[in-house]
Amino acid sequence: MKAVFEDSTWNPFKLLRRRSVSQGAPGGYDPLPAGEHQRGINGSTAANGPNAQYKKKWRSSVSTLTPPATASSPNYGSVSRVRQYYYRICSSGPTRILAGVIIAFLIVGGVIGFIQTTHKERGGFFGPPEPRIPSMDWEKAASPRYPWMEFPKVSGFYNGIRTLVRPSEWIPEELQQGIVHFDKRDEEPATREAGARIPLPLERFNPYPAYDSKEYLAEYAEVEPCFLDTEEKIPAPDTFAYPGVPQHMTMPLFGSYNELGFRPDVCFERFGRFGPYGYGYSRSEGGLDVGMKSEHEGSEEVWRQQPKVDYRRIDWGKAQKRCFEKNHARFNSVEEKSVIGRIFSASDKKKVPRTAYVLRAWTGFRYTEREIITLRAMINELSLKSGGEYDVHILLHSKDDNLPIWASKKLYRQVIEDNIPEEFWGITTLWSVPLMKAYYPGKFDDVFDNPSLSDPHGVYRAAHLAIQWFGQEFPHYDYVWNWEMDMRYTGQLYEFHEGVAKWGKQQPRKGLWERNSRFYIPEKHGNYSDFMRFVNEETISTGQIPVWGPATFPNNGMIDVPDNMTPPTGFFEDNFDWGVGEEADLITFNPIFDPSKTNWVFRADITGYDLNLPIPPRRCAIITVARYSRRMINAMHDETYQMRHSAFPEMWPPTVALHHGLKAVYIPHPIYFDRQWPIDVLDSTFNYPPTAVNSPFGWGEHNLLGSSFYYNAEFSGKLWRRWWGEVEDHQGGVRHETEGTGRMCLRSTLHHPIKSEENPEDEPGAV
Repeated sequence: MKAVFEDSTWNPFKLLRRRSVSQGAPGGYDPLPAGEHQRGINGSTAANGPNAQYKKKWRSSVSTLTPPATASSPNYGSVSRVRQYYYRICSSGPTRILAGVIIAFLIVGGVIGFIQTTHKERGGFFGPPEPRIPSMDWEKAASPRYPWMEFPKVSGFYNGIRTLVRPSEWIPEELQQGIVHFDKRDEEPATREAGARIPLPLERFNPYPAYDSKEYLAEYAEVEPCFLDTEEKIPAPDTFAYPGVPQHMTMPLFGSYNELGFRPDVCFERFGRFGPYGYGYSRSEGGLDVGMKSEHEGSEEVWRQQPKVDYRRIDWGKAQKRCFEKNHARFNSVEEKSVIGRIFSASDKKKVPRTAYVLRAWTGFRYTEREIITLRAMINELSLKSGGEYDVHILLHSKDDNLPIWASKKLYRQVIEDNIPEEFWGITTLWSVPLMKAYYPGKFDDVFDNPSLSDPHGVYRAAHLAIQWFGQEFPHYDYVWNWEMDMRYTGQLYEFHEGVAKWGKQQPRKGLWERNSRFYIPEKHGNYSDFMRFVNEETISTGQIPVWGPATFPNNGMIDVPDNMTPPTGFFEDNFDWGVGEEADLITFNPIFDPSKTNWVFRADITGYDLNLPIPPRRCAIITVARYSRRMINAMHDETYQMRHSAFPEMWPPTVALHHGLKAVYIPHPIYFDRQWPIDVLDSTFNYPPTAVNSPFGWGEHNLLGSSFYYNAEFSGKLWRRWWGEVEDHQGGVRHETEGTGRMCLRSTLHHPIKSEENPEDEPGAV
């Protein structure tokens, strides 16, 4: 099966192509091999620069990278012919000049188009993400048609709440026996039986510790309940789930609920999940007028257990502050020092760490009703319901660099009020690129490669600078989550974030970097302990050198490594003990891979290191969403301001962790696919790509188009919108849910990217 994924229609000039997810194209990736010596990086000189050597070797190496042309790829053909024609047209002086002008024009135009397109897709400083075009069918538009598209589709996601069964009765759509077989009996979605009703009751979902139990109070200070209003008449609302899953619900191919401590036996539909935050009732009642006309059987049970909240006068900033002040004694923070009495009274109790949950937004971002609902859920579930363990912040990028926001409090406030819904003004902090240039002054010119040609202080190449600055401005937080506006989660947020933190804390350091680079496939690897042993044995048997302690490499100066980063024993003497019980310094949701082994275009975008020396070792995790410990964010900041070191945002935090011996953990959260991949093919495609070009973090990224989580996961948005009751690809919507099995009920799932939550193709009044 391996040869199936070695597609023969790759275009070696795709660095200059528009990067388009909707077309299913793997554009935007450098065609060169991953070996750094082939790029002229090792031993490159400052005089010539790495790009100069890169260009010198281009013609001699590119012909070896592209498979021979086939009948299905007449446009690309053989690269050797391209080289032949190049020398033909440049055989005379005037022709050389004319050809040079034309080529230069095409290259400049292509690079500008590439940069602008990529910036827009990432929500960079050229503007917010481009709107999704719902009429585009990315599967039909994909050229070539990728082999995985021939795998049979799964449909169990779409079975509604009328098909709910207890976990003991659940039969998944797939039957795993080494590979995923397709059960023809389940090919069509379940249909509604005559007179069918919701078979299971809606239940309150409570993932929080038993704060009022004797066991908890013996260890920690008392937790005071928090309210939304000043008068303390509106308690923080609960959310609801069904104690089961729809029959034939599809299984995730990556990750595990059980390993992470997430409840696998419940599912969430839209009313129980977001009804408490204004979904499903009118503005006159304090809601948002969303979901009023959608299929809503059984939704009245939400309001029976949880009264509707009037959100018209809620100030989330003040609510968070009140919650923290009531629970001050629980935390060991900078602000706490002013409350001597509470510190003294609770001095014998364990302190609870505090976490900043930072949402990176920008001016001009449009807050839809569903965006508002999502933000309310974050603040309520992470901050208020936990007694102040989290604070949610919006870190707002002022994209107009000419606005003197730091010279005028009035202007600073005006920018916030013009770009943020009123209920969130009190949780918003403003920043700008000029601020980053002032905070991290000097030149950042010694870069091994800058394919985007972008500003080293700009948000595209240096989105981490704002997070580093935030960490210094708010030093009382023990951890900082860097979250993106296009992330969504169907489950309860406290369960998720506490679950991943606890799981990361229990991971041993032995073999950790090697495990981090793999996708965990339970049907292939067994439980995670088996996976851990397997990766360790494979690392040793294949002669790989495991990462053990801080990376060492030739350099022109580094800041000191934090204390206790030196391994206490040798690698072979350790029995998977070192690191167990140690909080993770870096948590990511995609594998942390070595970019030098891929053709990821930004793999050499690292700044401030000696260009006369080999390029430093790096690591990368696609998508910048991550949790940083205090020592992690301080190390990033110190490297930048003291040494002027930096790297592309997705590569910088993992690289700092590698260099300083910090504990980095990839979380194997459940990821779903829209097709039934044979398990062995899944493993070989994602964990053993035959070449750098085939890596899922290079041109092989197309293999993740049909997943629920990646930077280009088109299926993620489709599944999310269907869950909301939208019409997607002419399926779903009010009539489909009413006449079929009801609205969807998904298990806890992390979605990215969600660029649109409304579909213009919806039936009128669908939501």
